[in-house]
Amino acid sequence: MGDGNKRRWLRAAFNGLAEGMAPADGEESEVARKKRRFAVIVVFGIAMSLIAFLISISVSSGGIIPVSDALAALFSSIGKEVADMDSTEKFIYASRLPRTIAAIAVGAGLSIAGCMYQALIRNPLVDPYITGVSSGAGCLAIAVVALGASLPFMDTGSIYIIPVAAILGGLVAFALTMAVAEGSGGSATNYILAGVIVGFAFSSFQTIFLSMGKDNIVNAMWWMFGSFAQVSWENAWMVFIPVMGVSLLSMVWAREFNLFMMGEDQAKQLGLNVRRFKRAMMVIASVLTALCVAFCGIIGFVGLVIPHACRMALGSDHRLVMPASIILGAMLMLFADLLARILISPAELPVGAITAIIGTPVFAYMLLKKGRAYNG
Repeated sequence: MGDGNKRRWLRAAFNGLAEGMAPADGEESEVARKKRRFAVIVVFGIAMSLIAFLISISVSSGGIIPVSDALAALFSSIGKEVADMDSTEKFIYASRLPRTIAAIAVGAGLSIAGCMYQALIRNPLVDPYITGVSSGAGCLAIAVVALGASLPFMDTGSIYIIPVAAILGGLVAFALTMAVAEGSGGSATNYILAGVIVGFAFSSFQTIFLSMGKDNIVNAMWWMFGSFAQVSWENAWMVFIPVMGVSLLSMVWAREFNLFMMGEDQAKQLGLNVRRFKRAMMVIASVLTALCVAFCGIIGFVGLVIPHACRMALGSDHRLVMPASIILGAMLMLFADLLARILISPAELPVGAITAIIGTPVFAYMLLKKGRAYNG
């Protein structure tokens, strides 16, 4: 049976299962209620993201630009050379816009990666860094930042050396986690424990590098807690295009995630190659996480709180949870970056600190007030 026939058979089996288990009237109303919640989340997320975008391009450490003037400057700057722009156009087009684009992509990417990991490991407390990707990325990035280390195939002064080092470190850590987890049985617990072991190992080396490079510790700490301050048009598209592309592509497997969540035995009976699916999705989620942290550093809580909140509101149907996670993740990151810029203006806070401040009470509230309603 070809891959196309297998996929069609898989979807037919899933649809047949759904049709064979005809819900009662009350269950139908629950489905309709979740769809209405999804529509509300989409409208709310897009509207709030638009508001955050408008505020972001209008507010700076130098003052506030009226939204109408900021939009006029943004549209007038399109198609111009930077040398031909006035000061307002340069500020919005060359500084605010690429930063906003990167924030949208990273928020969406971390949220969908967290959603995938939580489904694969079947644990709502899992985040995108569970496989040690952040520790591996941080280890090599800090080696470059703090020690001035170089890569054999790249100049030391290249603006891409830190992102490339972070991606390589993240993928090496993930490969080690996969090897340890698969070698010990490949269960969900094995993945968590392997990620913890690998993460501790890379974190230890990271601490050593920080101790050896004390002169550059400030720059290293900024990367460790995440920041969009260094994003420009030279790297904004390198974040936005691959991260958003992989994030949207991952939704193709929403039905397979639903099958997987029913239990591995049932998924196998319905034709899903569980082992291959789990490996492929783990690779995609880890690559996505590595891309997110490469240019902007390690930003926590987004990939934990957003998917968890979406599952509590929408249930375990990934056809709803995955797109909702993308939209709310982008919204949260836009507001977090905005707060990081304006709270102690003209200075700037790490974005990761803002997401933790927002995420901690929100996550605690969800557990205390709505934990029993969680059905993911």
